[in-house]
Amino acid sequence: MRLLNLFKIATKAIILNKTRTLLTMLGIIIGVASVIAMLAIGEGSKESIRTTISAMGSNMITIQPGADNRGPARGSGGDVQTLTLENYETIKAQSDLINYITPVVNGSGQIINGSNNWPSSIYGVNPEYLNIKAVGLQNGSMFTDAEVKSASKVAVIGQTVVENVFPDGQDPVGQMIRFNNIPFTVIGVLEEKGENTFGQDQDDVVIAPYTTVQKRILAIDHLNQIIASAISEDDAPAAVEQVSAILRTEHKLLDNEEDDFTVRSMEELISTFSSTSEMLTVLLVAVASISLLIGGIGIMNIMYVSVKERTKEIGLRMAVGAKGADILMQFLIEAILISITGGVLGVILGLGATVFIETFLNWPTSVALYSIVISFAVCAVTGIFFGWYPARKASALDPITALRYE
Repeated sequence: MRLLNLFKIATKAIILNKTRTLLTMLGIIIGVASVIAMLAIGEGSKESIRTTISAMGSNMITIQPGADNRGPARGSGGDVQTLTLENYETIKAQSDLINYITPVVNGSGQIINGSNNWPSSIYGVNPEYLNIKAVGLQNGSMFTDAEVKSASKVAVIGQTVVENVFPDGQDPVGQMIRFNNIPFTVIGVLEEKGENTFGQDQDDVVIAPYTTVQKRILAIDHLNQIIASAISEDDAPAAVEQVSAILRTEHKLLDNEEDDFTVRSMEELISTFSSTSEMLTVLLVAVASISLLIGGIGIMNIMYVSVKERTKEIGLRMAVGAKGADILMQFLIEAILISITGGVLGVILGLGATVFIETFLNWPTSVALYSIVISFAVCAVTGIFFGWYPARKASALDPITALRYE
């Protein structure tokens, strides 16, 4: 009953000073809203990264020439020429954890169809490429192993290429295009995939037999990379180890020599980007938490003012029998109410900000329940921590001195 009366007294004191209380709450409101919004952006980014990279082929393993620099995934090996067709054939023959595998050679150039032309990239692969990349065909067909062996001039193109070199809506299948003046017959069109995690347009691509690209366009005998698909996501780490061991044997590397190639799985890439995202989220939350600290200081300040203004009231209550513990609890409840009410309003504002960010700024967000729970916990702790000292000071007042206070 005593606690209920103290709660009523604290509530009445807050209501009597609505404007001052609201201004005191602002720091808490902004702090909580910022923390929720920043955590939502961080969680949304991690989910988006995982979804986008998985869409590239969740079991995919990339094998690139050159030592691992632990930077972002590279598009090709550049001038490094440590991967060969023999390496590809050995991995295919010896690895029992690989489902699909293809050599990759790639270059860039101009795609021409009549008076229409478009700068794009060409990738030389084998028919297993579509299974590895988890992409289908919108229409037409993929080239065959026989066409790879004969280095046929056939190609499958992406939607961006279709839109730019066939702008009149003509069906590209069966039509002739030129890539750097080399004629190719379009035999298929890829399904639309959009941009990947790195902002690259996955539909701006021409796919052709790797033998054709090697001989007729790039004039090389090495590979830019090899991509493969593990039997399952769980087998991907073991597949990476197995492929690395096969290549070390192939390249005759000694135990004390570093790899002259890089083998990575999608899970590793997801982990790398998620770690970066988490670091940025922690930084953003740390900055946002400053508002909570400022809000807490504001609560302490206003409680000091409240104690000062109500010194005579405190003296009167103590004179009629109120104990120091009652006075302490009254002001502590008041501080906690201010803090938690600010927290509730902050949560509402934070959720609203998250909806705004996702709807109007098109940033991926994901509100985690723990962020709301943490916000309430922080608000309660803030109210207790910053309200305790002013409340303790109020409870320690001498009743006679308080009654004489003007």
